[in-house]
Amino acid sequence: MITFIIALVTLVIGFFTYGVLVEKIFGVEPERKTPALTKTDGVDFVPMSPWRIFLVQFLNIAGLGPIFGAIMGIFFGPAAFLWIVFGTIFAGGVHDYLSGMISIRKGGVSLPDIVGDELGKGTKAFLRVLSLVLLILLTTTFLSGPASLLQGLAGLGTLDFHGHLIPIVWVLIIFAYYALATVLPVDKLIGRFYPIFGGILLFMGLGIMVVMLGWHGSEMPEVFDGLQNRQTNGLPLFPMMFVSIACGAISGFHGTQSPIMARCVTNERQGRWIFYGAMVAEGILALIWAAAAGTFFASPENGYDGIAGLQEFAAAHKGENIAALMIDLVSRSWLGTIGGILAIIGVIAAPITSGDTALRSARLIVADYFHLDQRPIPKRLVIAFPLFLCVFGMVFVDFEVVWRYFAWTNQTLAVFTLWAGTIWLYRKSHQPSAISRQSSYRFGYLIALVPALFMTMVCTSYIVIAKEGLNIAPELRWIGYAVAGLVTIGCLSGFIGWARKHRK
Repeated sequence: MITFIIALVTLVIGFFTYGVLVEKIFGVEPERKTPALTKTDGVDFVPMSPWRIFLVQFLNIAGLGPIFGAIMGIFFGPAAFLWIVFGTIFAGGVHDYLSGMISIRKGGVSLPDIVGDELGKGTKAFLRVLSLVLLILLTTTFLSGPASLLQGLAGLGTLDFHGHLIPIVWVLIIFAYYALATVLPVDKLIGRFYPIFGGILLFMGLGIMVVMLGWHGSEMPEVFDGLQNRQTNGLPLFPMMFVSIACGAISGFHGTQSPIMARCVTNERQGRWIFYGAMVAEGILALIWAAAAGTFFASPENGYDGIAGLQEFAAAHKGENIAALMIDLVSRSWLGTIGGILAIIGVIAAPITSGDTALRSARLIVADYFHLDQRPIPKRLVIAFPLFLCVFGMVFVDFEVVWRYFAWTNQTLAVFTLWAGTIWLYRKSHQPSAISRQSSYRFGYLIALVPALFMTMVCTSYIVIAKEGLNIAPELRWIGYAVAGLVTIGCLSGFIGWARKHRK
């Protein structure tokens, strides 16, 4: 319990300390009119209240990520708690805040335009493709996951495809909803109902936490038990854990969602509460589910080692969606019938509402590229329909394959966003007017540079070591770390060289 309480308090303190520092380094201008006020179109640029935007942003970025990722991450041991806390405060919060606030400063543009303006036209073109691939993969996972959960609750018919059971009825129902949410104005469906689902998701997490602290607190995994890798399948802690726990620490997907809400913010002062705050809330949710998964199976038979019990449970259900099974077991066992139903609704609503905003973000990226006015419905449908076809086709691909490639693509996108944030902050802090006015923040770009370097190391080593990458032999993994180190040093050297030229 000690580790969990300290981690929880640290996340809250991080918001009120490091979050404030990030805000000051960025330099909010409350008097500056935001795109929601200067570009109001009734479709995507729509002014909304701050509390509503916060709940929508939280629901958009949450999905199954902070729950599934946290559950899979605790397999590596209590080190997962440290990554959730420090990743959220020093990486994820910075990433989400910068992607949202820079979008506001640039008129509400999408992520590829934010990154491309700082890293070049070639990077912008690459990011458009990478973002669309990521959003299609994410929508697919957030379509299949909720459909499977609903299938388990309702037991409706399925379609057998290459040995995999696909709950086709629920897929079609959710898909029809996605079509509406992607095309309708942001305040008609998303802005009206998502705050309710966001509240349910928060209630679910708080309910799990209260029961866990009240009845199972003494059985929680503790950091002082050791940070060694607890995985039993041979996967190394670095970089696998840092990719498994994405949405609960840092996620490139968030960078595609922040610009959606950036088009609704009415004052720059709201940015820290909306973007950084939603990330901290997601980190807290991930922390709760990591602790719950590592505690649920604690018993006298295994010395109250919940992680060992979780490993045994996973081995007994090999090939099944362990995270989904855990959500169902924990919710029903700890919250009872009513609480369990509310928890399941929250877990189902969260990914669905992230999937549709992923498609909405994809539509906006394509619209920005072709400069298509999105006020006429036919022009929205022209972009959305091909995206619908891609997602529907991907449903019939093995879920595990889609998830693995989504995980790496997701973190790679975060790397580009952090590097773009580094360049943007450096340019801003080294303008003559900024130097005289904010001399204490001349090195403020370090808040983005440090996590950019770390995530560069993570993603490069992952693609060399992981099964979906080069799949290098375990005894040769040092080569992957060496390659990642060289790439990271190369990126840092490139930045230093660019900075010197920029100063001149």
